[in-house]
Amino acid sequence: MFDYNTDREHLNLREFGRNVQKIAAHLLTIEDKEKRTRYATGLVELMRQVVPSIKDTPEDTQRLWDDLHLMTEFRLDVDTPFDMPDEHLENKPQKVAYNMHKVRFKHYGHNLKLMVQEAVKMEDEAQKHDAIIHIGKLMKSYHMTWSKEIIDDEVLVKNIGIMSEGELNIDINKVKEDNLFEPLYKERIRPANTAISNNRNKKNNSNGHKNQNRRRRN
Repeated sequence: MFDYNTDREHLNLREFGRNVQKIAAHLLTIEDKEKRTRYATGLVELMRQVVPSIKDTPEDTQRLWDDLHLMTEFRLDVDTPFDMPDEHLENKPQKVAYNMHKVRFKHYGHNLKLMVQEAVKMEDEAQKHDAIIHIGKLMKSYHMTWSKEIIDDEVLVKNIGIMSEGELNIDINKVKEDNLFEPLYKERIRPANTAISNNRNKKNNSNGHKNQNRRRRN
């Protein structure tokens, strides 16, 4: 009769392996609490050796004891330097809900849409004007990461108007004259001829050394 993993007992923590879980299950059969505690302490040290990434620190030691309680389904009664962990640690985390935000310009993101909404609520015209400029800078920066082509400022002003439903307006001529929508960061592009120029410099230097050697010989 073959012994397949699918027929074996479920592993609560796979990183420690089946043998460690068998030892943990055996601890539950030991009646003497002092002996059970001593064996559990030894098992914790064995678990530390099984996973070398776990360091000999108080935090990692507490984690090992928590893992031991998880493997024994919180039925292990021993004297430990740490409190018994809550049983909710065994529960699987809830699935993250899918993003259902309706964003017309997805390359700008939902957070920028929220910024536009907050700018619309501003009563101070100077603050609203500064907010529009900052939003324009962000939009141009985000567009540069999404597309290598430079977007025209008129398109940005139009998009801001659409996102704000006509509540945010700015003079496009003023934007272009003062370069108000300059991106917050610029991608550093290495010149294509840098490598070629470096090779030329090396070749010139080597030729110079050769010429000097020839002159010395002559």
